[in-house]
Amino acid sequence: MQIRYFREYSHYLDRFMEFKMYGHAGKMCFVFPCQDGRFFEWEDRGMFDLVSDLIEQGRIQFCTVDSIDKETWSSQEDTHRRMWLQECWVRYVMEELVPSALWKAGLPEDSMCMTMGASMGGTHAANFFFRFPNRFDKVLGISGVYDMQAYFHGVYDDNCYNNDPCAYLSGMDPNHSFIQKYNESQIILCVGQGAWEDVCKASLQKLSGILYDKGIHAWIDFWGYDVNHDWPWWEVMLRYFLPKMV
Repeated sequence: MQIRYFREYSHYLDRFMEFKMYGHAGKMCFVFPCQDGRFFEWEDRGMFDLVSDLIEQGRIQFCTVDSIDKETWSSQEDTHRRMWLQECWVRYVMEELVPSALWKAGLPEDSMCMTMGASMGGTHAANFFFRFPNRFDKVLGISGVYDMQAYFHGVYDDNCYNNDPCAYLSGMDPNHSFIQKYNESQIILCVGQGAWEDVCKASLQKLSGILYDKGIHAWIDFWGYDVNHDWPWWEVMLRYFLPKMV
């Protein structure tokens, strides 16, 4: 498996950001770590080894995104500043990281990509997919949270709204052009019903109802009551779903 490490300056974040790329060909998939996680988390957890056959076959390649969650979603500082910084990170991903990764992979600059992640990584993956359907046409969200109200501490502004999938999808006009794009894409969102999954389960239930009301087709999968919010189950989910997507 080809693995490459990069460290590049972000003008949006005014700092150097790190990422790694895995594979040599196929669909470009951007992978987001768990809350406060780093770009090397999935490699350290052996997740790419689980799907090494898909990578070696050239069906998919990965770019692992570094998070700034400690300054945004995990911070107790002013919500306006936290969500402004979150939006700066979104701009970094979309306007700096994605073009850089596509160029390094030798893919056309207008290539449609995939997003993926578990826990808060699943949240990020879904948020990028739903916000930017002209760039992403596949998403695998595992045990994510999609109703972000609890993170805003009673404060709300445009940056909060734009990073709260249940809010902006609920407010979307049923005739919005994005809905057709969603329905031309592949959406898989899954969650367990075991330990530590209660919040994620309730969030996905809410999102599922919104998607249904808007006529957005998605594979929403609730796994068993023995399926916990933890890596051993995320490994099983990854190996089950990803071959169906590439």
